[in-house]
Amino acid sequence: MSLAKLTTSALAIAAVSATAAAARDQVQVAGSSTVLPYASIVAEAFGENFDFPTPVVESGGSSAGLKRFCEGVGENTIDVANASRQIKEAEVAACAENGVTDIIEVRVGYDGIVFASDINGETFEFTPVDWYKALSAKVVVDGEVTENPYTTWDQVNPDFPAQPIQAFVPGTKHGTREVFEDKVILAGCEETGDFEAFLEAADGDKKAAEKECISLRTDGKSVDIDGDYTETLARIESNQDGIGVFGLAFYENNTDKLQVATMGGVEPTTESIASGDYPVSRPLFFYVKKAHIGVIPGLKEYAEFFVADEVAGPDGPLAEYGLVSDPELADTQSVVADETVMGSGS
Repeated sequence: MSLAKLTTSALAIAAVSATAAAARDQVQVAGSSTVLPYASIVAEAFGENFDFPTPVVESGGSSAGLKRFCEGVGENTIDVANASRQIKEAEVAACAENGVTDIIEVRVGYDGIVFASDINGETFEFTPVDWYKALSAKVVVDGEVTENPYTTWDQVNPDFPAQPIQAFVPGTKHGTREVFEDKVILAGCEETGDFEAFLEAADGDKKAAEKECISLRTDGKSVDIDGDYTETLARIESNQDGIGVFGLAFYENNTDKLQVATMGGVEPTTESIASGDYPVSRPLFFYVKKAHIGVIPGLKEYAEFFVADEVAGPDGPLAEYGLVSDPELADTQSVVADETVMGSGS
């Protein structure tokens, strides 16, 4: 599909001329590196099909984007924050402290977190237990919580090759990291039964036990990647033993370089994520500052365009790139059209 052919008539969305009264005439977006390629596609098509400048879309990670979003209201602050996780209560509170009180939460679809390695390397069939045992800073050995002793994958799982453990995972500012910690590392910790030992060591403090479970080793076996997925790919290209944590869309656009592992016996595909069969998937969001609607030209139109059937639907360009369309997209469209803010109960 040619993005240039996504005309306003085809989308049944009326383009509105930018108002001269606004101090800034370009929508500004920042945040998740996972959402970045989708937002970039939308921004380019928006600029081609509407009488507004092409929005400026930056990366930086979900947490960094939301931090900028919550800095305040006004032309010197961004309008939209992309996130590969839901906004936290603490972030909502930080926003409110700075006058950002009306936030529109827009769920654009779903993505899967995949585990990929060099296309010419070993193949893997993972479970969350494998990743917990490989990467957690502490594991349980003979009933005792101890520093992680494993150095090769066959020590983690005898079905695996004797390949050095070398993982490249998103840094802590990325929303992908939080989903990885919760749905993979913590899930593996609980599945092994080790969580009870962590809980006992923490004197029954569940949050402290969870923190210990998901704290990753710092001996070089697990490496935080603060940049985007291209940096992770570069690390794997220079180290064939490396295994990286990616978003599905990035992997699907690099199948000539990467091979993907199964998780829990399920291969990550748009179909397995849409059906819920693939265990490591997450919703993707962007957040809109309602106070900027009507002030920054094209902001609402950009948000409506992003979630239009012809863009974010199952036959749209975002699905072609790897986004799993939200089956409740119509509800999201209503949220944007009605400018429904979080916590409004409507």
